Amino acid sequence: MNTPASPLTHFDAQGQAHMVDVGAKPATHRVAVAQGRIEMQPATLALIQSGNAKKGDVLGIARIAGIQAAKKTSDLIPLCHPLALTRIALDFATESSPTAAVECTATVETVGPTGVEMEALTAVQVALLTIYDMCKAADRGMTITGVRLREKHGGKSGSFVNP
Repeated sequence: MNTPASPLTHFDAQGQAHMVDVGAKPATHRVAVAQGRIEMQPATLALIQSGNAKKGDVLGIARIAGIQAAKKTSDLIPLCHPLALTRIALDFATESSPTAAVECTATVETVGPTGVEMEALTAVQVALLTIYDMCKAADRGMTITGVRLREKHGGKSGSFVNP
């Protein structure tokens, strides 16, 4: 009796973790968009918006941190392939109601044999962690939430849009 292949591609037939072989896959244009938010006290959001945070331009530094994180994803996630990224963009939106928050959206692109979902998710997480780090003296109760892949395009599996 044949055992169905596991949908978990990072395990071989013996159940051992391995890096997926993408050598025979064609290089295609890949895009991933991830999103997440950090909720905070209204006074903390006002501090970020005013640009008067003690450590400097919070969102500018978080953007750079997210870009660096996307480029270093394979150093952080053991089975991710190192990729030549062609674009990394991070955008921030603030909202004051119903909850004070900063929303981060990361878009990552490459032309290669594997997708960039992990790079986009890593960029968002590290950007939000950077906001936390820069503002923790004012608000230790900040909460990072809702981090998710919003969409991905390219490759054999085509497009995915998270409802």
